[in-house]
Amino acid sequence: MKKIFFVLSIALFSTYVNAQSFKNDTLATDPYWLKLGHYRGATLGGWKSEVDSAEFFLSPIGKTSPLDELEATIAAFSGKNTDPKTTQSRCRFPARYKWLKTKIKNNWPALNCPELQAWQKIINPKGVTLVFPTAFMNSPSSMFGHTLLRIDAKDQTRHKELLAFAVNFAAEPNGSDNAAMYALKGLIGSYPGKFSLMPYYKKVREYNDLESRDIWEYKLNLSEPQVELILLHLWELQSATFDYFFIDENCSYQLLALLQLAQEDLDLTSSFNMQAIPSDTVAVLRNNNLLQTPNYRPAFGTKLYHYSTQMTNEQLDDARELMQGGSLNTRNYSQSQLVAILEMAYEWLNFEFYDKALKREEIAPRLTKLLLMRSKYKVASPFTKPSRPIASPEQGHGSSKVTLGRTEYAHQSDLTSFAYRLAYHDLLDSSAGFIPGAQISFFDIEGAISDKGNTRLEHFYLLDAMSLAPDNRVFDSWSWNFKMGFDRQPNNNIQQGRWFAKGGYGKSIGNPNTLHGYLLGQVEFNNGDITDKLTTGIGSEAGAIWQINNSHKLALTANITWLIDGQADKHSDFAIKWNYSLSRNLSIRTELKNQHWYTSSTSAKFAIQYYF
Repeated sequence: MKKIFFVLSIALFSTYVNAQSFKNDTLATDPYWLKLGHYRGATLGGWKSEVDSAEFFLSPIGKTSPLDELEATIAAFSGKNTDPKTTQSRCRFPARYKWLKTKIKNNWPALNCPELQAWQKIINPKGVTLVFPTAFMNSPSSMFGHTLLRIDAKDQTRHKELLAFAVNFAAEPNGSDNAAMYALKGLIGSYPGKFSLMPYYKKVREYNDLESRDIWEYKLNLSEPQVELILLHLWELQSATFDYFFIDENCSYQLLALLQLAQEDLDLTSSFNMQAIPSDTVAVLRNNNLLQTPNYRPAFGTKLYHYSTQMTNEQLDDARELMQGGSLNTRNYSQSQLVAILEMAYEWLNFEFYDKALKREEIAPRLTKLLLMRSKYKVASPFTKPSRPIASPEQGHGSSKVTLGRTEYAHQSDLTSFAYRLAYHDLLDSSAGFIPGAQISFFDIEGAISDKGNTRLEHFYLLDAMSLAPDNRVFDSWSWNFKMGFDRQPNNNIQQGRWFAKGGYGKSIGNPNTLHGYLLGQVEFNNGDITDKLTTGIGSEAGAIWQINNSHKLALTANITWLIDGQADKHSDFAIKWNYSLSRNLSIRTELKNQHWYTSSTSAKFAIQYYF
């Protein structure tokens, strides 16, 4: 009997161990556990966490083994309740603890974490709002826009929103890096990225006021228990760092990874394998029915320009004189017109105080004086508010694009081409949901096959960026462009390749929402088949873009560059382009172009474009 009992005991223990091992194997691949550990499938198989700090893991191999991390976590949570290490582990990973407690059915006690409870009490969470500051062309990390979260408190009103807490994920760059190094390191993931919690008004001041970026605020359809799950995981991420990539593992992607902890079956990140453009991440939230109608918060500069459109040149001159310390010229103005001048002078001076970092001791007395003068008139503000744009960012076209084209040449073999653009928007694309007059085209490649059966690389643009901020009566704005990559230029009835980089600086006039033009001075560098050595060029680019209506855009562009040390004296191109948006993600584009390097080449192109 003793032998039988011993054998049965061994068998039962083995069965229990196997059952427990099977249960752990199942839990380790549970989608929610993988989300808690930020695991994604590795290139050569297995798993790898996107968290790069060892402090986030309880197992030495937890970064690449969800199972080992699960077993280490269970062991840490299952210790004696009086053991400080057990309590410390539970309070360090409250989201893991809460989820595992429901899955393992052990007699684990309720969480008792005074620091966590105090943190939750201060935040007092009820809801979450996704905040989208639009693109800022003067910062490499913000050229596609940015997203952050606002934690809405239970006692929050519209007037108290600025006092809420904001959740931000951002790179932590080396303070000595210049803009070019910042962009390069951001592309290759050389900066650590971290989550932080801060007052929302600081981010509004940074984006809305200092950088003059419009802000869209989307309340999310999340219950209070779901918000609690998100914040429990945010608590776990206090010590976590990630490699920050501008294109994919950026602020918007990591916020989605945090938000998908709200419920077990919510998947927000799996579709972002190559890039996570902020507008696309907002669209994913819309597709999962998480977005409410957004609130639009116009930027300081947007409001100031809108106010100026409601004033005459004479009134604006008087406001400028007043903001510079002069006296109020009453002329024959009505009280409403005088109020407009005073308010414009105050807002204009306040904008320049932030924008130009003027000295507080000099500007503050002037601002106070203008407020006192305004207080003497018991008249409501005559200014209307800026109009809400016709489309919010998630309603714009997809950030990636494929193009099927047909090009006919006057004296060369005709081509059929296929192109792909990773991201994100060019000046002829539909402006709905995007900043008018701004272009950011990244990793744009086109291959072609001629009617004779020859294949070739037609162009490859690593980056093609342009900011055409027009001059107006309020802002002395400068425009710029930068383009680098490969294209083809004409030489004796063939198209020869060149690698190049060029940049320009100049001015724009008009209204980017209707008709505007620009003129830029440019410097470029060329190398490749078209030239036998590195050549330098100095020239100019000019253009006019007419948005006829929401579906039609017409552009006329011209480039001419004088080559300093090349065999040819100069090269040039002239083009007329028309874009017709059939729908949000489908358009037709035509182009007539004349290029000249050693010889001239004239071509006509028709293309169908699909955005996704």
